[in-house]
Amino acid sequence: MALKGMNVWEVKETCTKILDGVSRYFVGNKSMLRKLLASSLANGHILFEDYPGLGKTLLAKTFARVTGCVWRRIQFTPDLMAADIIGTRVWRMREAKFVLERGPVFTNILLADEINRSPPKTQSGLLEAMEERQVTIEGETHKLSAPFFVIATQNPIELEGTYPLPEAQLDRFLLKLSMGYVETQDEESLILKRRISWRRDDPTDMVKPVTNQAMFVEMQQFIEKEIYVDDQIVDYITSIVRLTRMHPMIEVGASPRGGLALLKVARAHAAITGRSFVTPDDVKIFVTEALGHRMIMKMEYAIEGAFSVAAVLDEILSQVEVPKQFEVR
Repeated sequence: MALKGMNVWEVKETCTKILDGVSRYFVGNKSMLRKLLASSLANGHILFEDYPGLGKTLLAKTFARVTGCVWRRIQFTPDLMAADIIGTRVWRMREAKFVLERGPVFTNILLADEINRSPPKTQSGLLEAMEERQVTIEGETHKLSAPFFVIATQNPIELEGTYPLPEAQLDRFLLKLSMGYVETQDEESLILKRRISWRRDDPTDMVKPVTNQAMFVEMQQFIEKEIYVDDQIVDYITSIVRLTRMHPMIEVGASPRGGLALLKVARAHAAITGRSFVTPDDVKIFVTEALGHRMIMKMEYAIEGAFSVAAVLDEILSQVEVPKQFEVR
């Protein structure tokens, strides 16, 4: 796989192969798969919040294998410690010295399963890794290899034995996604038929990579350097973000990091579709997933339950004028 001289068409072709590879094993919303891929190409972390049994873990494992990246999984439990995530120094009797035992965070794709089952102190072990792509163990800093991003899952309906994610950690997730149930009976049947043909519950060892770690990083760098964003698009993003702080139903609006998240995934989505420039549509499709978890509704509206953050964002989108003329390159 040649890495030099990459262009937007090569990025699009590789992205199509990744999406097709995942779709061979995962039956679900195609738009959601594109958003997952866009977030990973933007080097961002993803939080899946959905009901049990919808395939969140299967999707994460399949995606990791298709992209050819190294992946590791952590099952979060109430007794998990931060050292179980990042690692620690242990005494080696034979060598008569302390040596570093690296934790599962030293990988490319980290699947954090049921992340809200561990207390905040344990979850904080991921904060430095998610923000700075490094961990500090007993005062010594260790850089994580690229790419590195977290795919975390949590169950929204089971509250017993869970701990709400701190706002600081929620803000570090580029997107918060929900896959939902499959839409048609044919898709539901396809899940069962594939299970029969696999003759196993977990088919991820059958998944063949369509790219590799080096090429995936090259695609991330291409998107960062080569996808153009006009000033009109930038103003469109900032207008949306600033209006979230002025809405009468919102207690806390989206942070500037929310605007950066929109910018990053919009550029990645443009590359996935084979364009070297961002359009307003690239921004609009990510507004709810990029900003929703960064906003807090006022208590009276949250308790009433008649309004939602998603509805507020839809209202804001209808108020912001969409750029009709912007430069493309």
